[in-house]
Amino acid sequence: MSTTDATADPLAALGTLPGVPEAVESMRKAVDRVYGHRVMRRRSNELTAEAALRGARGSAALSGADWALEEVRRRTDFSGDEEARTMGAALRLSVEAGQLLSIWRQSPLRVLARLHLVAAASNDDTVGRPRQEGEAVHEPLVELPLPGAAEVSGRLDGLADLIIAGGSAPALVTAAVVHGELLALRPFTSHNGLVARTAERIVLIGSGLDPKSVCPAEVGHAELGRAAYLAALDGYVSGTPEGMAAWIAHCGRAVELGARESTAVCEALQRGAA
Repeated sequence: MSTTDATADPLAALGTLPGVPEAVESMRKAVDRVYGHRVMRRRSNELTAEAALRGARGSAALSGADWALEEVRRRTDFSGDEEARTMGAALRLSVEAGQLLSIWRQSPLRVLARLHLVAAASNDDTVGRPRQEGEAVHEPLVELPLPGAAEVSGRLDGLADLIIAGGSAPALVTAAVVHGELLALRPFTSHNGLVARTAERIVLIGSGLDPKSVCPAEVGHAELGRAAYLAALDGYVSGTPEGMAAWIAHCGRAVELGARESTAVCEALQRGAA
């Protein structure tokens, strides 16, 4: 976020970058279409549950466990190989996200620690805290240079300050920055991608943009593909206005695609096919 740190409200400043207002508006229209569907008035709980499942599947796919949706529904044991454990972590995080909304705005670092604890499901002493200098990070699909522990600590504190302070930035901008910063930092020894995408969802829900959690951005990120995801992340890490705008727009498109998926689920529910 180096290009904006000098401004009074850096997140709001990002919201004015070329292309970002249009991305915000397009995303809002997609979300509004889901919330305006008649199924939402009668069966929103079913849609929320389905979105959580599909979002977890999408997030796990980006972390190397690209399973068919029906396989996720069928399986009950997620303790086997690494892919199964990744899928289990994504499912646990999807459930946990809705329980942390009230804490997020007051103590985002506490929430992030909790998310890592839930994802890792381990008693290892590296779990639930930012990594220390010299500790390895298992995040094979993100190959960016790894910031040192001191930089991680400082930037996490800065991110937390921005979240606690609030501001006038659109929810998409805040969600994209949280997501991008966590991927860039990889503050934990594992599961950073899963945690980052869950944090993005928490911002979108808690902001009031998607209060019923029916527009899973993770679905869209997976649909856009890993290559596009990592290319957009490169833009974020570059810190340039163009790169930041491209990352925010990418995240906006992911929310749109998640909303489109839930609209299709609404149609299926309406027809009695789901």
